[in-house]
Amino acid sequence: MSAIRVLDEQLINQIAAGEVVERPAAVVKELVENSLDAGATAIEVELEAGGLNLIRVRDDGFGIARDQLALALTRHATSKINDLDDLERVTSFGFRGEALPSILSVSRFALTSRTEDQPHGWKISGNGVPDDAAPQPAAHPQGTTIEVRDLFFNTPARRKFMKADGTEFRHVDQILRRLALTRFDLRLKLSHNGRRHFELARADSEAARAARIAQVCGDEFFANAVTLDEQRLGLRLWGWVALPSFARAQADLQFLYVNGRNVRDKLLGHALRRAYADVLHSQRHPAFVLFLELDPARVDVNVHPQKTEVRFRDASVIHDFLFGAVHQLLRRIRPEPGQHHRVEFEAPAAPAFEPTQTPFRYATAGATPSWPVRERVAAGHQASSWPLYREQTAEPVQASTDEAPLGRAIAQIRGVFVLAENRHGLVLVDAHAAHERVIYERFKRELAADGIASQRLLLPEAIAVGEGEADELEAQSESLRRFGLLLDRSGPDTITVRAVPALLIKADLAALLRTLCGGFDAAESAEHFGEALDAQHRILADMACRAAIKANRRLTLPEMDALLRDMEQTPNAGQCNHGRPTWVQIDADGLDRLFLRGR
Repeated sequence: MSAIRVLDEQLINQIAAGEVVERPAAVVKELVENSLDAGATAIEVELEAGGLNLIRVRDDGFGIARDQLALALTRHATSKINDLDDLERVTSFGFRGEALPSILSVSRFALTSRTEDQPHGWKISGNGVPDDAAPQPAAHPQGTTIEVRDLFFNTPARRKFMKADGTEFRHVDQILRRLALTRFDLRLKLSHNGRRHFELARADSEAARAARIAQVCGDEFFANAVTLDEQRLGLRLWGWVALPSFARAQADLQFLYVNGRNVRDKLLGHALRRAYADVLHSQRHPAFVLFLELDPARVDVNVHPQKTEVRFRDASVIHDFLFGAVHQLLRRIRPEPGQHHRVEFEAPAAPAFEPTQTPFRYATAGATPSWPVRERVAAGHQASSWPLYREQTAEPVQASTDEAPLGRAIAQIRGVFVLAENRHGLVLVDAHAAHERVIYERFKRELAADGIASQRLLLPEAIAVGEGEADELEAQSESLRRFGLLLDRSGPDTITVRAVPALLIKADLAALLRTLCGGFDAAESAEHFGEALDAQHRILADMACRAAIKANRRLTLPEMDALLRDMEQTPNAGQCNHGRPTWVQIDADGLDRLFLRGR
């Protein structure tokens, strides 16, 4: 057996680089975050070959003094914390002092910087290790420029694991777009192989913030987003939440920040999934840009080497706050056809002749238009204006069908769809999906009004769980009783269920208990037993689906109008229980374009 020895400093830095420097995007993230910590208001990032050949980050921050340049390349040297108390209240992006020495250890590195009181800048460099030479004078404005060339030149085995240049560049682009939302007053520029990729101007006004959100997330996201700003219990959650109708096939538009730091947190992710659970298909993902602000002492950011995970001191309070704020916002939204659920048609190309000079002819049977038809949401949105939605905060006012958001019914199509007319144009409603949501919400109100009654099992069911899970369930037995679950501990790793809600009599109780305990530490799961209620809601959703209007059932006009009025007063009426849209708006302008009216 080899003798124990202290590792070489260079090897220690390369091991640390394995955690900090995963790929070029990780280098860019660390350097840009350092610039933000240095008070930069303008940052330029230049790349070559996806960042493998060159990464250059230039900022206008405070800069680094000449006598501290060498110290900046030393492991665990940082200006951001001084003692353990500072570590418990971290407000900066970086704080460990590992990034620069780790990046230096796997690249040809150069750092040039100038502070406000220096007549010129100073430069220090190194290839894997710092050069022995003293910092050299260099012409440089106030701020810092860092060049990272030939990444992983001295660790060729790791370089082989890098993807194609285009793939690595896309990772950098995604990182910078996420960082662009941490500071709206930041000017950010990205270039690749000598060509400008994007440049984000400072967003000092409300309109400019809207423009940045649209530029980073896309016009369609912003056109389908509602604003959120909730404050209580020393917490603030603000940002933009996309409507369920804008759900995505992948989780590519989910931006979540804690005190300005972009994180991927299981606790917060679970809260948001639950907030959307009633209105989203299980295979779709919500879109949001949300900022959670709280006292830094209530969150531990020293959990993950890349600082993408956090831990909260009062996790259950954070979870419930996030869930409640988003869930209630979605429930307040009522149909507003002028702003969402819109379908528009592309206008056909203008004919070579003037239509007014040609006799009108009917289309022959079976003929189809030669122009394309497409579906798009909220067309015509301008990034400089905030989207408006009707949020119902009081009892709905009984309006005439001409003034009602979903208008008045005029026909039923194919025994499935209700066709209505409102002030914007035509509304098309999936009668089954809409009725399913109305019944489901009615069932939930009845359940809440009467409480969740339990039914004793003729034969109590003993369920084997882990000892830790048994401790957790025993500690929460009183909370679970509110949801109609009566259980007690009958062994070190056994829970006996004695009563359940009537709707759960035939449910898999073992799976339900596993769901109650799964995914959380004991401290995090203390108050997250709303899963029992979710299980009942899933059963209510199935009941509503069976009770809703079936296809080919002929409805009278009064019945159709009654369904429309119920939808206008029902939370989450834009989606059925499975997350499918219940209605769409075809506006008058789209119909005019379809028939070339006004040309």
